[in-house]
Amino acid sequence: MSEILIACGGTGGHLAPGIALAEALLERGHTPVLFISHKRVDARLVGKYPGLRTERVPGAPFGLRPDVLARFVFKQSQGLAFSRRYLRAARPAAIVGFGGFTNAAVVIAGRQLGIPVALHEANRVPGRAIRVLSRIADRLYLPPGVRLPGRLGLLVRHTGLPVRREIVRLPRDEARALLGVDPGQKLLVVLGGSQGSGQLNQWVEQALPALAQEGIQVWCVTGLGKGVLGGRELRSKTGVPVRTWSEPFTDRVGPLLSAADLVVSRAGAGTIAELVRCETPAILVPYPQAADNHQLANARHFEQQGGGLVLEQTTFRSSGRRCSTAFSMTGC
Repeated sequence: MSEILIACGGTGGHLAPGIALAEALLERGHTPVLFISHKRVDARLVGKYPGLRTERVPGAPFGLRPDVLARFVFKQSQGLAFSRRYLRAARPAAIVGFGGFTNAAVVIAGRQLGIPVALHEANRVPGRAIRVLSRIADRLYLPPGVRLPGRLGLLVRHTGLPVRREIVRLPRDEARALLGVDPGQKLLVVLGGSQGSGQLNQWVEQALPALAQEGIQVWCVTGLGKGVLGGRELRSKTGVPVRTWSEPFTDRVGPLLSAADLVVSRAGAGTIAELVRCETPAILVPYPQAADNHQLANARHFEQQGGGLVLEQTTFRSSGRRCSTAFSMTGC
């Protein structure tokens, strides 16, 4: 069958849906190849999928600071040369890009060589890569209700974000048994993402005593390079042991979201899609440095659909009582 090249590296939010698409293509007899970056998060995530073919393409994110811009131009030039060599040899049937800096070189090379290009945007505010590269794409996939001005001539389709098939809602007791979580206590899960975890990690440290006092267990995914694997035991106000866990990265998204009574998270499109798949209520704290403030747009849409609540980072305080109150507000 056909070889399909999927450009999806750079962040977990781009790579995870690329993996989900690759799984679906494999099931249909196609040969997907993932174009990923050299970043550690890419290596960590694709390591779980030895059956998927990957190629590491040079690239760097865009920025106006002179050193960042120079690195962008240099790395993207390398990426363009790499992509042209690969595409000439492999001649894939199509290229699918999920946004991010790994898209640029291969999309441009594909256009030069006459290979059909489709782009997928998951956020409520399309990113720079999608806005620019959509000018040379053959098809554009956008979230329902989202438009991109000036792209009416494209074959635009509206669709959701692919989610890896392993991420499904499990029975709560089964999920908690897999994780070793006390089934009789509430569980708060905190997800900071690959870039915006610093503030949430700090909040967890400050709020742990107050949460433990209320008998609330906490599982914090700190982000790669921003925490260590470990656990602690505290006491509730009645003296009952209350455990907490932290890990830099999780391979158990489905069980973790299924076991949670509530999630506190950033508002990347991938995380929101996984919350929806696992039917988990959440408090979203949009990362204010996200490009074009797209996480706030994502979070507001999630809130409007009844998925949970939105707190902007400026109002997110260090009191564990805020999350204790949120358990009752979300019906947990």
